[in-house]
Amino acid sequence: MNHTVSKFPARTPDAGQTETLQVNDDSDIIDLGQMLRALWRGKWLILLAVMLGVVSGWYYGNRIADPLYTASTTVVLDPQAESASVSGLSNVVQGLSSDTVTVNTEVEVIRSRILLGQVVDELNLTEVAEFNPRLRTPSLQSRLKSLITGMFSSAEDSPAAEPDPEALRQRAIGLLQRKLSIQILPSTRVFRIAITTEEPERSTRIVDTLAEAYIGSQLAEKFQAAEDATAWLTNRVSDLQGDLETAEARVKAFNASTDLISQEVLIGQERQLKEMRDRSEATAQRLASAQARLVRLQAATTPAEKRDAAEDPTLTQLFDEIGSAQGRAAFDARYATLVGGVQQDIARLERQLTPLRNSMQTLETQVQQQSQDLIELQQLTREAEATRLLYEYFLSRLKETSVQQGIQQADSRVLSEAVRPGGPSSPNKQMLQVIGGILGFLLVAGVLLVRELTGETFRTAAQLEAFGGRTVMGQIPLLPQRQRGNVIKYLYDHPTSAASEAIRNLRTSLVLANGGEPPQVVALTSCVPGEGKTTVSIALGQNFRGLGKKVLLLEGDIRRRVLSQHLGVDHQDGMMSVVLGDKRFDDVVIQDETTGVDILVSERSDLNAADFFASSQFATFLDGLREHYDVIIIDTPPVLVVPDVRVIAGLADALLFLVRWDYTKQPQVQEALRLFQSAGQPITGFILNQISERGMKTYGYGGRYGAYTAYGKKYYNEG
Repeated sequence: MNHTVSKFPARTPDAGQTETLQVNDDSDIIDLGQMLRALWRGKWLILLAVMLGVVSGWYYGNRIADPLYTASTTVVLDPQAESASVSGLSNVVQGLSSDTVTVNTEVEVIRSRILLGQVVDELNLTEVAEFNPRLRTPSLQSRLKSLITGMFSSAEDSPAAEPDPEALRQRAIGLLQRKLSIQILPSTRVFRIAITTEEPERSTRIVDTLAEAYIGSQLAEKFQAAEDATAWLTNRVSDLQGDLETAEARVKAFNASTDLISQEVLIGQERQLKEMRDRSEATAQRLASAQARLVRLQAATTPAEKRDAAEDPTLTQLFDEIGSAQGRAAFDARYATLVGGVQQDIARLERQLTPLRNSMQTLETQVQQQSQDLIELQQLTREAEATRLLYEYFLSRLKETSVQQGIQQADSRVLSEAVRPGGPSSPNKQMLQVIGGILGFLLVAGVLLVRELTGETFRTAAQLEAFGGRTVMGQIPLLPQRQRGNVIKYLYDHPTSAASEAIRNLRTSLVLANGGEPPQVVALTSCVPGEGKTTVSIALGQNFRGLGKKVLLLEGDIRRRVLSQHLGVDHQDGMMSVVLGDKRFDDVVIQDETTGVDILVSERSDLNAADFFASSQFATFLDGLREHYDVIIIDTPPVLVVPDVRVIAGLADALLFLVRWDYTKQPQVQEALRLFQSAGQPITGFILNQISERGMKTYGYGGRYGAYTAYGKKYYNEG
C-alpha cells in the first residue's frame, strides 16, 4: 500500500535531541498556602463540626455530667515562738521552718492517708454513696455485666462475701484523696485546701474537718514530743543524780585515805628539793676537786713536782731554801701538812654529802607521792564537777519542758474557714462548649489536612500538567450512567450535556494540535484498569463520526476484551483472524447503528498479545486501514499491567493518557511516563476522566473551573 502517514507533531521529538522525562514531585514539600486553601475549602464542614462540638459540650454539661461543688479553706504556715517569749525559756520541741521545702512537705502531710483516714472516720464517709460505690444505684452497664456474669455462673456458686470494712475505708480514703486539691499561693506560706464533692454541705464539712485535723495533728505531735522529752529528761536527771552522788563520795573517800597537803606546800617542797639538789651537786664537785688534788700531791716525787702540784706560796718560798738540811726539813714538813689538810677536807666533804643525798632522796619520794595523789584528787574532783554541771543542765531543761507542756501552739492556723458553695464548680458549661468547638475544629481540620497531605491523586488539570509535563487535552465529567451499555445511548440522547461537550473539547484539542486535521491513528491508555479508557474511546469515535469522518474503533486490549464486553458481543472471529489472513475484514467488522462507527473486536486466542502487535502483519494491517478510515481509535490495555501499549504506541499518531480523577496515584503516573520514555514513545497529552462535580465542590475547585460552576450549567442541557 502506498499512502502518506500524518504523524502527530506533539509525539515527535526534535531531530538530534533526546526528550527528557520531567516529572515534578513536590510530595516532600508542605505548602502552607495549600493547607490554608484545604481548610478554606472545607470551611462549611469545619463550621458544622464546630457547631456539633459546641452542642455536644452544652448537652454534656447540662444533661449528662453531674454537678460538683468545691469548698475551700486557706491555712498559713506560721511557725510559733511564743513559748520562749512567754516563759523566757528556749523551746525543747522546735517548731517548723518556713522554707519552700517545709511548705511542700506540709502539703504532702495534708494529703497523707493517715490524716485523710481521720476525716473519713470522723465523718463516717464509708456510709456515703459518693465514697462507697456499693451504696450507689447500679448503672445500666453494671446491671448488664451482672446479668451476663450470672448467666455463666453455676447455681452452686456461693454468694458474694461481705466487703472488708478496712478495704472500704481505704477505698474511701483513695476517693477522698482524688477529690482533694492543694494550691500554694505564690511567694507566701499560705496554701489553699479545696474539696470537690457532689453536695455543697459535704464539701464544706470535709474541708473544715481536714483543716482541723491537720492543725490538731501538729499539736498532738508537739504534745507527744514534749511528753517524750519530759520522760527522757526525768530518767536522765535521775541517772545523773546518782552519778553525782557517787563521784562526790569517791572524792571524800580519797581525801580520807591519803595525807594530802595543799598545792602551796607541795610547791614549797619542790623548791626545797631543788635547793638540796643544788647543794648536793656543789658538795660533790668540791669532793671531786679535793680528791683530784690529793692524787696530784701523792703522785709528786721530786721537790719541784711537789712545788708545782701543791701550788702553795709558802712551799714555793721553802723550795728556794731546800739546799740546806733545815730548809729541806721545813719543805717536807710543809708538804706533809698540805697533804694532810687535803685528806681532812675529803673526809669532811664525804661526811656532808652522804646525809644530804639521803635527805634529798626522801624528799623526792614524798613529793612524787604527793603529786600523784593530788592529780588523782583533781581528776575525781573534775569528774564530780562535770557530773554536777550535766545534772544541773538537764534539771533545768526538765523544768523548762514541764513549763512548755501547757503553752504549745500549732505551727499552722486557719486564715479563712470554708464557705458553703453557692453553685456548682463543675462542669464548666462554657468551657465545655469551647472545648467541644475546638475539638470539632481540630478533628475536621486534621482530617482535611491529612487527606490533603496524603492525597497522591489528581484533582485539577493544572496539577496533572505540573506533575506530568504534558497538556491536559480533555476533562471529562463522571457520566450519570453506571452501565457501560447505557453510556453511548446517554451521549446520543444528550448531545448538549456536559459530558458530550467535554468529548467535543477533547476532539477539538486533538484537531487543533494537529494543524486543523485529526490524527489518523489515536491510541488511548491508562495506568491501571477501571479508569474509563474504553468508554472515552467509544465516545471519542462517536464524536469524530459526527464530523462526517469515517471512524474505526479497534480493540487493542485483546487479553481482557473490554470493548467486546462493552458492546455485549462474543465473536468467534475478530481482528486476529483478519490480521493472520483467516478472515476477510468486511466479514468481521461490526457497524454500530447508533454511533455510525465501525468496530473491530478481538476474539479469544492463545497468542501472546505483545508479540502479535509487534509483528509485521499487524503493522501492515494497520497501514491498510489508514487508506480506508479517517480516524482509527485503538483501545489499548493499561501500561502498568502489560507491555502491549508501548508496542502499539510506536504505530500510532497520537497517544492519549487517561488519568482518573481523584483515583489514579501520582507514583503510578510517574512510572507509566517512565516506561513510555524508556521506549522512546512520549505521550501526546492527558485526559482527566470521571471528574465528580460534587467532589470538585467538596474540594473547593468548582468555583475555579467553569464547567463545574453554576455558570457552566447554563450552557449544558442534562435533561
